[in-house]
Amino acid sequence: MDVLIHLFVGLHIIGIAALLGGFLTQMKAMGKGTARFVPAMLHGALTMLVTGVALVGLNQADGSTVSTVKIGVKLALLIVILGLVYVKRDDETVDKRLFGLVGLLTVANIFIAVLWT
Repeated sequence: MDVLIHLFVGLHIIGIAALLGGFLTQMKAMGKGTARFVPAMLHGALTMLVTGVALVGLNQADGSTVSTVKIGVKLALLIVILGLVYVKRDDETVDKRLFGLVGLLTVANIFIAVLWT
């Protein structure tokens, strides 16, 4: 079971890397007002959602305790991120504030995962 959990943790990290990497590649464009949500951001957020749900199930099946409040907060942030990216994915440009909000929520999600024990 540990190998499977570690596999999904790795896939979860790849998802966050795609989401954050997509955001960071558009930072220069954000300064010019031409930033857009790239497909990597949508795919990364979807990967995080699927692997995160799988990780909760695997950890509970393994007998580990799962902080439902922490998972709930992370899931809420991810749903907001996913909703914004999905709705605005075809727009040529996205408002700076909206694009910055997605980046802020992504970073907040990372810090919640790492620091909330």
